[in-house]
Amino acid sequence: MIISSNINRNLQIIKKELVNCDDIVYRPIKVGKKQEFNMALIYIDGLIDKALISNFAMEPLLLEARQEVPNPQNIKDGLFELVEKGNLAISEVKELKTIEEALDNLLIGETLLLIDGYNKILMLSSRGWPMRGISEPQIETVVRGPRDGFNETVKVNASLVRRRIRDPKLKSQYIKIGKRSKTDVVIMYIEDIANKKLVKEVFKRLEKINIDANIGSGQIEHLISGNLLSPFPQTQHTERPDVVASSISEGRVAILVDNTPFGLIVPATVTTLLQSAEDYYSSWYISSLVRIIRIFAVTIALTLPSLYIAMTSFHPGLLPTELALSVAAARDTVPFPAFVEAFMMEITIELLREAGARLSGPIGTTIGIVGGLVIGQAAVEAGIVSPLMVIIVAITTISSFAVPNYGFASALRFLRFLLMGTAAVLGLYGIMLGLILLLTHLVKLNSFGVPYLSPFTNLGRNLKDLKDSIIRLPQTVMKKRPEFTSVTDKTRIPSVNGNNKNMQELKKGEENNEDRKQ
Repeated sequence: MIISSNINRNLQIIKKELVNCDDIVYRPIKVGKKQEFNMALIYIDGLIDKALISNFAMEPLLLEARQEVPNPQNIKDGLFELVEKGNLAISEVKELKTIEEALDNLLIGETLLLIDGYNKILMLSSRGWPMRGISEPQIETVVRGPRDGFNETVKVNASLVRRRIRDPKLKSQYIKIGKRSKTDVVIMYIEDIANKKLVKEVFKRLEKINIDANIGSGQIEHLISGNLLSPFPQTQHTERPDVVASSISEGRVAILVDNTPFGLIVPATVTTLLQSAEDYYSSWYISSLVRIIRIFAVTIALTLPSLYIAMTSFHPGLLPTELALSVAAARDTVPFPAFVEAFMMEITIELLREAGARLSGPIGTTIGIVGGLVIGQAAVEAGIVSPLMVIIVAITTISSFAVPNYGFASALRFLRFLLMGTAAVLGLYGIMLGLILLLTHLVKLNSFGVPYLSPFTNLGRNLKDLKDSIIRLPQTVMKKRPEFTSVTDKTRIPSVNGNNKNMQELKKGEENNEDRKQ
């Protein structure tokens, strides 16, 4: 819709589009020596910085403009340019040429300035909505490392990343997603490191999203995933700007969504999802040990209940005699099969987990601890489950909490029930069959064209990536960036030999200068 040169006509159109919106403020202004020029300010109460508009827009228009004594004919002929370039002390002023563009800017917290006699509208940058301050991440906590985390404002989140990478090659491109919400989404990458095909694929998938309202990054994560039937997350989400900066420097692409304190990183692999920010703030041998423990925890969280079902129901002969007799004695009073016993306890733990997550911090912790202890003890005394089953469920739950990525841990929880079902039908054969199918799925799965099991799927090409996979070698050894993203610039740390040559040349130059002085 084209803007009219009649200010009353423009106001009528805007009021018609924003009918029953009581938070819209219309402020008429008359300027000029005889107040013969009509203007109007339009903004949304609660989304703007009122002090900014009052001090740097309204005051210059109402007071300072009247103190000027220029030629009246010049004012009449160039009022729009005079206001735009001479009377507004606003950092960002933009000309708008359509009503739709004006409404879009108004609804994100900008102020509109309408001037009678001109078919343009000025946008005054005035965003000032309430927002949560930068605080410590709630999920990805570290003992040693930065304490700042993302909040719900995308521009603040992008600035936290740019603060860590002060490189002009770091690009941040804005797009809007959602027909009604028009949510700001920022794609960040380093131009001379990231693979161009990867960047194009990210933009292609985001531009294909056709949705009326985008509420957060979770919706975008599902809409850009290549395989919607897979339980595994195909993007890595994080609330830490240092993790995003580190991933970008490795050639990956970050996606920041407004109104969401989580950023998305693509592509994602099993190794990246099992890594934690803590790994890079500790010594390399401690980090390697923790990663091995983490992989062991994944194995336990996935298979331990199903192994219990298989051993007690199908293969008790594989257990040592004393252990088999102990397990049989403990289950003597249990009236249910091992599968029903394990299923009931796992469902109980999931209920406690969900109840603790929905309640406030102290109450949720209390519910989890007291509920687990009381229910477990009562179930054993009632003879519904065996003491060994309580121990197994407790170890399984603790192991699932050791997985740093919540989406990956949720996938393990889902697959654990499937393996329990196959173990109840076929025993160890069912577990092996389930693991083979799972491994086949992981081999076929990819994230933005990158194999999900990288670097293990192509060791001939990605052999150097093993330095930062199951274990983490010292930083001085990892001179090259990971190969799985096909980065453009592979060098992370310049060659030590080259540095030594430079140092030798400098020393020779200093010695020659000293000889000349002597």
